[in-house]
Amino acid sequence: MILFIRFSLKWAKRSVKLAVFTAILAALAVIGILGLAISQGPPSLMTEQNTLYYSKDGSVIGEDHGAEERYWIKKDEMPQSIIDATVSIEDHRFYDHFGFDFRRIASAGLKDIKTMSMAEGASTITQQYAKNLYLSQEKTWKRKLSEALFAVRLELFYSKDEILEGYLNTIYYGHGAYGIEAASRSYFDKHAKNLTLAEATMLAGIPKGPSYYSPLVNEENATSRQAKVLSEMEKNGYITASEEQQAQAVTLAYSDKEAEVAHSEVAPYFQDQVVQEAANLLHISREELRTGGYHIHTSLIKEHQQDLDKAIREDINPNDDVQTAAVVMDSNTGAVTALAGGRDYAASSYNRATQAKRMVGSTIKPFLYYAALGKGYSPVTMKESKPTTFELKNGKMYAPANYNDYYADKPITMAQALALSDNIYAVKTNMEIGPKNLVKTLHTFGINGKLPAVPSLALGTASISLYDMVNGYGRLISGTESIHAHTVDKITDRHGNVLYEYKPTYKEDDKIDPDNAFEVTHMMTGMFDTALNGYMSVTGSTIADRLTRMYGGKSGTTDYDSWMIGFSPQYVTGVWTGYDDGSKKLTKTADHQIPKEVWADTMEDIHKSLPNAAFTPTPGVKGVYIDPDTGKLSGPNCPKERLVYLKKKDIPKETCGGDDSKLKDEVEKEFKDNRWFKSMVDWFF
Repeated sequence: MILFIRFSLKWAKRSVKLAVFTAILAALAVIGILGLAISQGPPSLMTEQNTLYYSKDGSVIGEDHGAEERYWIKKDEMPQSIIDATVSIEDHRFYDHFGFDFRRIASAGLKDIKTMSMAEGASTITQQYAKNLYLSQEKTWKRKLSEALFAVRLELFYSKDEILEGYLNTIYYGHGAYGIEAASRSYFDKHAKNLTLAEATMLAGIPKGPSYYSPLVNEENATSRQAKVLSEMEKNGYITASEEQQAQAVTLAYSDKEAEVAHSEVAPYFQDQVVQEAANLLHISREELRTGGYHIHTSLIKEHQQDLDKAIREDINPNDDVQTAAVVMDSNTGAVTALAGGRDYAASSYNRATQAKRMVGSTIKPFLYYAALGKGYSPVTMKESKPTTFELKNGKMYAPANYNDYYADKPITMAQALALSDNIYAVKTNMEIGPKNLVKTLHTFGINGKLPAVPSLALGTASISLYDMVNGYGRLISGTESIHAHTVDKITDRHGNVLYEYKPTYKEDDKIDPDNAFEVTHMMTGMFDTALNGYMSVTGSTIADRLTRMYGGKSGTTDYDSWMIGFSPQYVTGVWTGYDDGSKKLTKTADHQIPKEVWADTMEDIHKSLPNAAFTPTPGVKGVYIDPDTGKLSGPNCPKERLVYLKKKDIPKETCGGDDSKLKDEVEKEFKDNRWFKSMVDWFF
């Protein structure tokens, strides 16, 4: 027993010493932090935090405003209701602590331990203001320590009223409104000093999640949040129970102004994509990006955007409610130079270029033929184009059809099948190489999502975004998987420190074969070459006379969607047309023609100042002239010829017109055309 007592006393003394030592260390740490904060002096409450957006030429195309442009008002110009509501819901011990609410921190920590999450927040108004004013939004211990130091500096050098005034003038309330005065004007079209209790408590609940608690986005969430704010105000003695009930019963009338106003007249759809892309790159929210003081250098070429907008405006009937989307991208780098997500941003900010996924139709065929080249096919591989019924593995029958039921009724080359968009050739090819190979190829070209490995995938039955399709075409044209469609070239913080810079990324496996990619790229120039006319005209014939240089491309048509994706050696442009109601068919021929017209006008305009450029063959292919009808080498007696790039092993051995083949072909043609002669011969024999 005596030994136990001695042992206990010994450990008690050690515990006291440890506690004293810990207290001394804590005191020294506090003294050190205070000393450092005092030595750094008072921080400026008017520190700029505008996020700026730049075009390719370095000019500013957009700006998310900082404090000085957010209707800064004095605390005594604010209604007491917004002050009381904000303190109640955000930090009810604000006037009692020194920047840190240790009781709240402990409570939040216990809740997080119980729920095994990090969901419970404990930041005070001072901490939130410090984070919004001075710091990046990266979630690191360094940032947390910096935030704490800034909070201490704010508490040391400014009064509680000054801190609260700054906070209420800079916090984000959604829909582009920063600060209580901007929020009051945006939501209720009045000055903040005129806010009612009901209006003030509705606004006070928004900053916790502007996209979740905005009454313009989700009134149910907003009303529930307002009720919590009122409840906290009543609990803290700011209002009576009667006032709480009266405020909850008020039906609020919101401003009839557009809730989501374009933050700039320059390429608003493009800028929305920039914000989303930059936020993803920095792993922060869109709201944090807009208030972080970043400088975002984009790939936008303003002249390209103007040309694209002009084409959309002029080529679509203003009385038609059909929608469109378009993307212009540098063929060599993946830099998106112009983007339209619809016809009118003010009417609808929904970005159909990036957010909508629609059936792509025959624009998928270039990827199919790339996959086929890897399985031993060549641009002169012959397959018969005629009505065909395919028996599937499950025993069911599949009978695809060509446009308007036109068929060659004879073998045609892959080059001609692509130029005429022959569906029978495509489905035969897909079934022979296996639909899974097409899916794998699409992945290689950066196209993911729901891609059914079925025979009809060859005809574009998968729903894919225009942005992803243009990205895939860019990889095909450049012959490398390293490029990625992007709108952000570089991001710096307000001090010029580079946070991100675009660089091509390379994969060790599943690489794109540059020879096969070039063969398909050059085959796609055939959609404008009348030498490939066959049982019908090439698919680009309706706009061929509007083009002044060499382009390649592929169109696609379904009952509900119309596509055109085409390119030069410098740029690739994709255009989609359809109705937002995905069940509404495109019944007008003119609506199906829109993508080609918008594409042609845009490409011609953006190339006006550029020199003519040729598609440069890869070392593994050779250009030869072939007879488009037979796939043989062109000879002196061939009526027409077409340049095709082939691997050495695939170059035909036979020549068109040799060994009296031309005479034989002409006799057969004459025999076929003169039915009466055939009937006479049949009768005679």
